Amino acid sequence: MSTPTTGSHAGITPNLFGIAYGTAGLAVGWRYASQVGLAPALVSDILFAVAALVWLALLAGYVAQVPRRPGRWHGELAHPATGPFVSLIPIVGMLLAIGLLPSSPAAGRWVLGVFITVTIVLAGWITGQWIMNGINPEQLHPGYVLPAVAGGLIAAIGAALAGWPGLAQTFFGFGLVSWLVIEAIVVSRLYLRGPLPAPLRPTLAIEVAPPALAGLAYLAITHGKVDAVAFALAGYTLLAAIIQVRLIGLYRKMSFTLAFWAFAFPYAAVATFTLHWIEYARPPGYRIWAWIVILAISAFIAALAVQSVVALARHRLPRQRLRLTH
Repeated sequence: MSTPTTGSHAGITPNLFGIAYGTAGLAVGWRYASQVGLAPALVSDILFAVAALVWLALLAGYVAQVPRRPGRWHGELAHPATGPFVSLIPIVGMLLAIGLLPSSPAAGRWVLGVFITVTIVLAGWITGQWIMNGINPEQLHPGYVLPAVAGGLIAAIGAALAGWPGLAQTFFGFGLVSWLVIEAIVVSRLYLRGPLPAPLRPTLAIEVAPPALAGLAYLAITHGKVDAVAFALAGYTLLAAIIQVRLIGLYRKMSFTLAFWAFAFPYAAVATFTLHWIEYARPPGYRIWAWIVILAISAFIAALAVQSVVALARHRLPRQRLRLTH
């Protein structure tokens, strides 16, 4: 059995793409707020631009560093802790393409098509690698849902917005079935194998993302149709959100690292899904409730950014990468 330990690793690791991932997720929320007349489109445009700059900077550094590491790209994809996060590179690319669609539909569709293809191929490759090599249950963490589940569901959202209904339904099935299969394995590990190693505990936040993404994908495919499926996905999202509340005590005991960016996109996805439901139900004072949601998630992600800058300035962030020694 492997024993999780941490070891020094200089440079950019795949999980750092969670910074661009979370920023793009916030941009999507503000984009929806602008579509329903709640906020100006400029806010989402700025956030998409920031996400693109962060993504490009990380990508340039990462691509330059990987060939000099042991195992090179094979080693990156096979790493049991950070390997699944490599999929964030094309996943963020899809989100940026979604941000481009309103202003440049043709360019947005081309970029989206490229990154959907890379995402789906990479998800299949990584999943096949897990089947071929096997996975020690102790190495599993919620980040394993990223390649096929998040990748498939975000591809479905992008395809629906691009006007590709058949592909959107196909990718929805890709992501949904992957979620049902992979989630069962991950949850079994979390229930039966004890707590995750401390550096990986922020990935517990990822558990709230799949039902929210599935709900957003379903609404995108059905053009906002609210039926039994939408309600069911909302119900599971509510359960996942309550679980996150229960985990606050655990999160508060952890020292801040850049791994905390694992919280950003999942919570942004839940906030965006919540905005859809507020717009659908329109309870008394619904605009106030919508503003509370969008400002709360914005403040949360802004706090992550500020804390990251402060910690980096004080050289307080450990440059570590989880590794497993036998």
